[in-house]
Amino acid sequence: MTELRTLGSTGLSVSPLIAGGNVFGWSVDEKASFAILDAFMAGGVTMIDTADVYSSFVPGNVGGESETILGSWMKARGNRSNVQIATKVGIQEINGRKGLDRATIAAGVELSLKRLQTDYIDLYFAHFDFPDQAQDETAEAFDRLIKAGKVRALGASNFAMDRMATALAVAEARGYTPYGALQPNFNLMSKELFPPEYRQFCIENNIGVVPYYALAAGFLTGKYRDAADAKGGTRESSVGKFFNARGDTVLAALDRVSAETGATLAQIAIAWIIATPGVTAPIASGTSVAQVESLLPAMTLELSRERQAALTEAAASPV
Repeated sequence: MTELRTLGSTGLSVSPLIAGGNVFGWSVDEKASFAILDAFMAGGVTMIDTADVYSSFVPGNVGGESETILGSWMKARGNRSNVQIATKVGIQEINGRKGLDRATIAAGVELSLKRLQTDYIDLYFAHFDFPDQAQDETAEAFDRLIKAGKVRALGASNFAMDRMATALAVAEARGYTPYGALQPNFNLMSKELFPPEYRQFCIENNIGVVPYYALAAGFLTGKYRDAADAKGGTRESSVGKFFNARGDTVLAALDRVSAETGATLAQIAIAWIIATPGVTAPIASGTSVAQVESLLPAMTLELSRERQAALTEAAASPV
């Protein structure tokens, strides 16, 4: 059985890997999504991360497709009590508005609950920070959802450290439920986006950290070694920025650890995040059952101190 990790002050305990739901209704249809979700659950993954805006960026979609598929899957499997759902609000347009104001949050949660076919969300994230939005209004709106039992815990995604600090201060001053989790972009190719001082801040403030983009849009699987490998694929625009000196250095380091351990590059890249102090569990998605099954061993892969350090050094190399 997978050993669970305490997710900050949320009251939740999660598996060391979280299933990414961004692909549902985008690169995989409902039938394939069901199989992928079954595989994650069978492998010991406890939480699925999605957002109300997934996948509005796909031509013909309007947003909410991922949540709708998740809701249908949970209803078909009758497993809601065994699944932790994390979703987000803020960047999906609701009633002509985006943001973290009281009305958008109140309307957004109802739409998500309906699509998910549930009466509560385990972890509800502010998807992005809106610097012009009064944080006391946002904190009050989220706290109402907690008190109403519609949401069990709160998190912030893509928040800078100073804004997370002020959000926590506002919640404490007004007696509101604080953010207990953070979702940053953090992997071997974007290490600087979640620096050591922010990780220490999260440790000191009991903030659980669930990084997204664990495999850097698939770059860290080793599948994309140059632009030609990605040309014409769904990830072409996402991985293009990694074809540089740092990308070559990181892949070379992963190749060495793979040769020494027999683990895949993806497993090693995820295991590196899991072992990083201050991180609870990274998020990774799969577009097939085979991909999911290839990711699961990362949850129990232990890297030696020397290998962890070598990967960290490669991640800090010049672009």
